[in-house]
Amino acid sequence: MPCLVALLALAAPRVAIVLLVIFSDYIGNAYDGKLLPFLGFLFLPLTTLAYAYAQHSGGLSGLPLVLFVVALLMDLGIIGNADKQRRKQG
Repeated sequence: MPCLVALLALAAPRVAIVLLVIFSDYIGNAYDGKLLPFLGFLFLPLTTLAYAYAQHSGGLSGLPLVLFVVALLMDLGIIGNADKQRRKQG
């Protein structure tokens, strides 16, 4: 089951955030307020999920830090910029 949730988070991170907010308090426990998760939902959904995972895993150190940085890079478009490459070719 956790692998299915991870695949959903990569395929549709905003859907995963909504499901986590509705069915659990995973996101709510990771953040103090409601503004940062909302902004993360809008602008950096993978980073929001990675930060919530890191907070539940003991903080931003080790593997959770690596996952957080990779998620941030993916959200910023530095990693996985296939759409831009596809537009150049076609």
